[in-house]
Amino acid sequence: MHALIDSHWVAVKRILRYLKGTISYGFHITRGTSFALHGFTDADWAGSIDDRKSTGSYLVFFGQTPISWKSGKQRTVARPSTEAEYKALADGTAEVIWLQYLLTDLQVPSVSAPTIWCDNLGATYLLANPIFHARTKHVEVDYHFVRDWVAKKEIQIRFIPSRDQLADVFTKPLSAASFTAFRFKLRVDPPPSA
Repeated sequence: MHALIDSHWVAVKRILRYLKGTISYGFHITRGTSFALHGFTDADWAGSIDDRKSTGSYLVFFGQTPISWKSGKQRTVARPSTEAEYKALADGTAEVIWLQYLLTDLQVPSVSAPTIWCDNLGATYLLANPIFHARTKHVEVDYHFVRDWVAKKEIQIRFIPSRDQLADVFTKPLSAASFTAFRFKLRVDPPPSA
């Protein structure tokens, strides 16, 4: 805001054009039969050209409906990409756990342990094999709580290919086709034709 240049103005105008073109789109919530929580986590690695911090995101579904999402710059610089992904995974796990407690308080039955989908094999390997932890001491200790939840079988972490990673919409530039497909899966649609 204090040192704007032409490229910033071009980006703002692009955002405004997108918003103008999608002003009639809505977020559709439908009644479903599933009470399962599942989420997606992702991070771009060193995506900020100013300070090389990564942007992490998560997206949590209750059945077929997205109910919680976040995208934001991570507080620390991640040296390997696995660290950035693991931080996003930790944030997503914390959100899923909180939502699970909330649903329990609301007396909504839990059908199974929530699943979180991550597109980074390194992050999923860290959870599956404790031997790898000796090589990751530079990863902050507070992010290892994910492993404890997995060990207690309170949460499941699964790999998903990047092409199916819905959280990518919050962290990376996408092709128009991928963006449109993800927007549809997020249940953000234009109004039905009259």
